[in-house]
Amino acid sequence: MAESANDLIVIGGGPGGYVAAIRAAQLGLTVTLIERAHLGGICLNWGCIPTKALLRSAEIYRLMGEADSFGLSTGPLGFDLGRIVARSRDVAGRLQAGVRHLLKKNKVTVIEGSARLTGPGQIAVEGKGTLTAPHIILATGARARLLPGFEPDGRFLWSYREALTPDILPKRLVVIGSGAIGIEFASFFATFGAEVTVVEALDRILPVEDPEISALARAAFERQGIRIHTGAKVTGLTKHESEVDIAVEAGGQTLHLPADRIIVAIGITGNVEEIGLDTTRARVEKGHIVTDSLCRTDQPGLYAIGDVAGPPWLAHKASHEGVLCVEAIAGLPGLHPLDPRRIPGCTYGHPQVASVGLTEPAALALGHTLRIGRFPFAANGKAIALGEADGLVKTVFDATSGELLGAHIIGPEATEMIQGYAVAGTLEATEAELIATIFPHPTLSEAMHEAVLAAFGRALHV
Repeated sequence: MAESANDLIVIGGGPGGYVAAIRAAQLGLTVTLIERAHLGGICLNWGCIPTKALLRSAEIYRLMGEADSFGLSTGPLGFDLGRIVARSRDVAGRLQAGVRHLLKKNKVTVIEGSARLTGPGQIAVEGKGTLTAPHIILATGARARLLPGFEPDGRFLWSYREALTPDILPKRLVVIGSGAIGIEFASFFATFGAEVTVVEALDRILPVEDPEISALARAAFERQGIRIHTGAKVTGLTKHESEVDIAVEAGGQTLHLPADRIIVAIGITGNVEEIGLDTTRARVEKGHIVTDSLCRTDQPGLYAIGDVAGPPWLAHKASHEGVLCVEAIAGLPGLHPLDPRRIPGCTYGHPQVASVGLTEPAALALGHTLRIGRFPFAANGKAIALGEADGLVKTVFDATSGELLGAHIIGPEATEMIQGYAVAGTLEATEAELIATIFPHPTLSEAMHEAVLAAFGRALHV
């Protein structure tokens, strides 16, 4: 491969990289994207998308089990794990093909291979030569953080890939870590009958969420039979012929948890190794590339977006950064740096959890005087009609300015509804503007309106 003229080279074809490449092409730049594995990245192939396909199967299975309460008969309830997994892989494959088509449509050159920076504005692609460009975006993503002594072994300890393509339903599953990834796996396997135990080192599950939401989520999962240990430290692992024993310190005592399979979901770390950062002035801190508000590293012409640039590790954050970075490169005016408080977060178990903005404790720590609104789905007509009346919507407002500081939802379709609050935050809507907004009836979204009303003593249906 000979050198060719490029305005921009993107390393990594995940939701940050491929979106950046497409947007750059739309703006008239000549773009080459280099991907070493699969277009769409971990998210599309081994993360966000296939897990949602698995969880959809779990949701339908759960609803089939509740059919009698809706006046329906289903006959004997069963499932085919192989077909569930096959559907999930098919969904990922279809979307990967879609990404390839979009890149071709936008005339982005795609090169398969491992890329490495060899100097300012220069890249070597293994076995394929060199490329140069005045602008290079690193979108190399991240990988699962390993727990020493609990590395995947292909048998008892599952990697995320093995957890996404299980050949058996484990009778006893231990999930270490209770962020979104851990909770989603726990919810999936528990729905199909696995005895699931979640071990969390911090004092509550879903620790980035509002504490009130975390508590409600824990109660809901425990009602489903999921065992949860918080403030718990994993201290040892003993492998036997057909099972493992996990030693856990919790509450001043040592617990021994037998398991057939283990999933470790304790976070991720950026893919910063072996990409030639040592040939640049870019800095790495805590496993991630340091960038400014426009995704620029300390090396002129070198940028980093998405998971490799640090938390929150979310695909939509990566895509937004990709667009922002490219538009800055193209010199578009009026750009707004990404505001972390405007990034929604979602967990897709049952119940769903979603949030945007500040939690109540975080808002108080910043000195805000607050108005808090809560509205239960038990008082929402659509939720009752759906048979999904558990959960609530919580709003956090500044009492002086009326600014919406945060919103938190646990319950049906929380991950779809949260975007309404995200838009409100971006537009800096006040409580008066949200109160004046007409929400359709009957919808789950009415609970969002009532939670705003409740913050100001005006809720109508509680």
